[in-house]
Parts: sequence; C-alpha cells; structure tokens
Amino acid sequence: MKSVAALLILSCVLKAQTQAPVRVEYACPAEDVESFGLGCSPDDPCAVFLEIASVEAVGAKLFLAGNLHAETTTLYGIVLESEDGGKSWTEAVKRVRSAAFEQIEFFDFSRGWISGQIIEPLARDPFMLLSADGGTSWTERPLFDEPRFGSIAQFWFDSPQHGELVLDSDGEPPRHERYESNTGGESWEMKQSTTEAIHLKTNKSTAWRVRADAATKTYHVERRAGSSWETVASFLIHVADCK
Repeated sequence: MKSVAALLILSCVLKAQTQAPVRVEYACPAEDVESFGLGCSPDDPCAVFLEIASVEAVGAKLFLAGNLHAETTTLYGIVLESEDGGKSWTEAVKRVRSAAFEQIEFFDFSRGWISGQIIEPLARDPFMLLSADGGTSWTERPLFDEPRFGSIAQFWFDSPQHGELVLDSDGEPPRHERYESNTGGESWEMKQSTTEAIHLKTNKSTAWRVRADAATKTYHVERRAGSSWETVASFLIHVADCK
C-alpha cells in the first residue's frame, strides 16, 4: 500500500501534468513591428517565442527570468512570478525593451538579484535587478556609467553584500572580466581581465530546473522529487504570430 505522502506527491504531479500550458501575452503592437523591423504581414507572419533562462524559489514564491524574441530580434526581457506554487503567474517587473534576463539568485528570503543585458543586436550595457524585500520590488542598477559591450555570464553572492560576476565580451580574442561587489550589487570593481574562461563558485540550488520539451513545444518548470523531477508549470514556447 502506498503511503499517504507518496499519494500526495502523485496527486501533485498529476495535477501539474493536466494543467494547461501558460501562454505569455504579447499583442504585437504596431509600434513594435515597425521599430523592431519585423517585416510582418498576413501572408508572412512573424513568430514570437518565449525563452526561459532560469528559475529560482524563495519561500513560497517562484521566479522565472527570460525574454520574448522573434527569429532575428530580441524584443523584451521578462520576469515572471508565482505565489501559489506555479498555478498562476504575473510579471514581477515591467518588461525591458531589447533586453534578455538570464540568472536569478536569492541569498535569503529578502536579498535577490537578476542579471540582464541589452541585445541590439550584440549584447551590451549589462545591468542587475536588485531586491531587498523577497522580490516584491526590484531596482535596476547598470554595471557601468557609460555604454559598454558585454554580457553577464555568471554571478553569485556569498553574503547579502559580497558577490562576484563574470563579464564576457566579444572580440578577437574574447575577453573575460571578473568583478567584485561589496555593496550588494549596487556597484562593482574589476578584479581580473583575461582571455581565459573564468568560472565562479556557486550556491545555486539544484532543487529546481527549467527544461525545454521539443515534443510539446513547451518549457517545463520542474522541482526535484527524490531521484526524479515533477512538473509544477509549463509555458508555451510559441506565444504569438505578428501579422
């Protein structure tokens, strides 16, 4: 006979599997079609896709970071939030034009960070979103005071104030720079510049993951359950056709 705990886990898995995939809203405003140069028409519509780069849990909240993009253009950076275990979702911050959000990390139930950069068409002007209230509000902080090409490849914090990040920039050869913050991500100081790849330590939880499923054309947000994974939410990759 199965234990009560096992039955509860099975119930949660079945509920998640039967829940319809979430479609992130995008209305294809005419100003976007024109300004992004999409060249859409009724005979040749432009597909818009969702990309989810990372997932993080803090208390009862779930956060997803990613972007909306067409085949050749990144449209908006997007951060999604759930307060009910993945049943419903809202957008945690206003969408950032021509941006892509990448990594999310919370040190505790209060302090959190999200990395991002503008993609137009090369990665430039990297920035961080900072939260001191568990993701209820976020503040954008640029890494540099002047325009700069490069993207944040990785970051981590080992305290609410101290953290490191790696900035990658294209070139021949490509450069990799390591920065350090003692202000909770408010400001950064370069500590290393090299053509060799830099890998930081990490305290990233392995309890959650995002998996793209080619068969269903969805992203699955999954939580580790012993030696297996259970789906708590899924998102359609194809979100719109602009005409």
